Amino acid sequence: MKNEKEVRKLTKTGRGSMYVILPKELIADFGWKEKQKLTVEKVKGGILIKDWRKR
Repeated sequence: MKNEKEVRKLTKTGRGSMYVILPKELIADFGWKEKQKLTVEKVKGGILIKDWRKR
């Protein structure tokens, strides 16, 4: 996937959490798999999602 912007919607789950669906091509570009652990950080102007690794 190139540096193309895609618009996504936030969707509310039954318990009040929110989720966004990411394109499978984007996930494949990072080599991520289903049920993989990721970290989510609040950063200036948005959020940062990265692979979680034990240290």
